[in-house]
Amino acid sequence: MSITRRRALLGAAMSITLLATGCSSSDEGTDGTAAPTSVSEADIKAALDAGGTINVWAWDTTITKVAADFQTKYPKVKVNLTNAGTGNDQYTALQNAITAGTGVPDVAQIEYYALPQFALAKSVVDLNTYGAASLNGTFTPGTWNAVHAGDKVYGFPIDSGPMALFYNKEVFDKHQIAVPTTWEEYAAAAEKLHAADPKAYITSDSGDAGFTTSLIWQAGGKPYQVNGTDVTINFASDPGAQKFAAQWQKLIDKKLLSPVPGWTDEWYKGLGDGTIATLVTGAWMPSNLEKGAAPANGKWRVAPMPQWEAGGKATAENGGSSLAIPEKGASKTLAYAFLKYAAVDEGAQTRIDDGAFPATTKHLAAPEFQNKEFPYFGGQKVNEVLAASAGQVVTGWSYLPFQVYANSIYGDTVGKAYIGQGSVTDGLKAWQDASVKYGTEQGFTVK
Repeated sequence: MSITRRRALLGAAMSITLLATGCSSSDEGTDGTAAPTSVSEADIKAALDAGGTINVWAWDTTITKVAADFQTKYPKVKVNLTNAGTGNDQYTALQNAITAGTGVPDVAQIEYYALPQFALAKSVVDLNTYGAASLNGTFTPGTWNAVHAGDKVYGFPIDSGPMALFYNKEVFDKHQIAVPTTWEEYAAAAEKLHAADPKAYITSDSGDAGFTTSLIWQAGGKPYQVNGTDVTINFASDPGAQKFAAQWQKLIDKKLLSPVPGWTDEWYKGLGDGTIATLVTGAWMPSNLEKGAAPANGKWRVAPMPQWEAGGKATAENGGSSLAIPEKGASKTLAYAFLKYAAVDEGAQTRIDDGAFPATTKHLAAPEFQNKEFPYFGGQKVNEVLAASAGQVVTGWSYLPFQVYANSIYGDTVGKAYIGQGSVTDGLKAWQDASVKYGTEQGFTVK
């Protein structure tokens, strides 16, 4: 199945000029009626009893069964499920539909890093109108923060990506490598492994925007500060960014990172045959390993994320997505009912049973979840490690309201350092400058 992941985006990103909002003011489409100040549980029940059709755009395959079960529970409601593309492909299609004012879905899957872009443009509904504030405490702090802009809630978390160290125990044992607990130990393990077997690497990394920002996040960095349309971008002197740049430059200089691009057949082959020995990534990874790197069945394990300071317990998120309601959708009340079903009620467990990593505190703490043994990971109770990581995510992180674009130019800035064209520090400065320029052109006040 396809679990949400965050990756470097390729190609041109959509323009999100502040002038291109064009939002609808009605609750049920564009009929010109006034937007409601609140929608009650009784209103939602009445909408379900009356029935209708909702169009859902989502690429995550766990939504398929959720949609089918929702229709069984509410037989008067028809759910049309469409995969309009993954990540940037869908965001471009969604923005085009919003601009055209036609073909806008009632529900859209939007990753956390992209949600601020749609929220600031007022292209998605503030779910507080439907009582979302009452769900405070339902989701993990990191994911709940990710769907907020001030007091407003623009989506419901459906999964999360608290990070951990996935490693090939057989490879580590063969070369007598201890599981690293710090990034310094990780670098030492990388050097020892590659010296023992020149075909083997500690990990594969050819430059990924999401991974970079996650490690800066874990290091306590806050290179993005956002207050409405006032934005600050600072990689040049951000302490977290400096920690990442110094550590990763060592790995690049010593050629200790496999250049194999992620999510390719060659990458999965490396994970399966041991030539790529670790991944530091989000909690959605287990099912991807099981499916994509089957030859390594029983060999992999999961450990806490390496720390920037010895003895630390800080993590970050990598990946994860929400379900949001576009302002120009035609059936907002039914759409909200679907969101709550999928993210909070029965649908949340359905997705977990299908391999999704939960964003809800109740499901994370459930003994049956934490005690689940994974044969692929040698019978390890993997969820114990991942659930602990979810509670250690560093607070206070923000994404840009044009992060989709920023990620799309990562390869042309920081990415050059991976092929010896300048340093990581130089690349971060170039990324900063290009992002500032773009944001200013889009109407933001950027410094």
